Amino acid sequence: MALPTSLRTSATPPELELIASQQLIEIVPLIAMEKTAFILGAYGPLRPPIKASVPLWMAVNLKLKKKCHIIAPPWLNVEFLQNRLNEETGNKVFSKMPFRFAEIAKILLDVAPDDLESPDKIRSLLKDLREARQAKCRDGLAVLDRGETSLSNLCAMEINEIRPFFIHAKSIITQLYREEAQDLQEDSQGMTMS
Repeated sequence: MALPTSLRTSATPPELELIASQQLIEIVPLIAMEKTAFILGAYGPLRPPIKASVPLWMAVNLKLKKKCHIIAPPWLNVEFLQNRLNEETGNKVFSKMPFRFAEIAKILLDVAPDDLESPDKIRSLLKDLREARQAKCRDGLAVLDRGETSLSNLCAMEINEIRPFFIHAKSIITQLYREEAQDLQEDSQGMTMS
């Protein structure tokens, strides 16, 4: 989401993708590699054709060098996404999705579409799912009040997008309630004095 600099109080989408790249994902290595230590942990050994779990950033690096095939997460397929889209459009609550699904899906569709089944259909379903979820976010934000607001099952990207508006709106609502309470207190003090 493109926001003016003055409203950019949240992480940018590329920053969220960087954070998501720490998630573990399965690959089928095409090369042998000994266990390798990195700052956040050691990964390997890699032995073709045995599956291995590595961080997404490592899988992307190996994929770009044509040294592995990435195995799509179980939620990144047409059937799962179609079911979630049906849930999303049929219910008022958000369907349960992985917290970083938007970022991971974008990375995998950009880097490894050949490792995904029906990448064009997946892109289309993700776009429809995103639009349905954004409509629910707008509906939820339209009824903001001073009380508790519940938008459960939002993903990282969605939280990041609504955070600036939400914080600003909540501060205005709080200020209005304070002013109203102060006016009522002044009115009640004026009545007791007369």
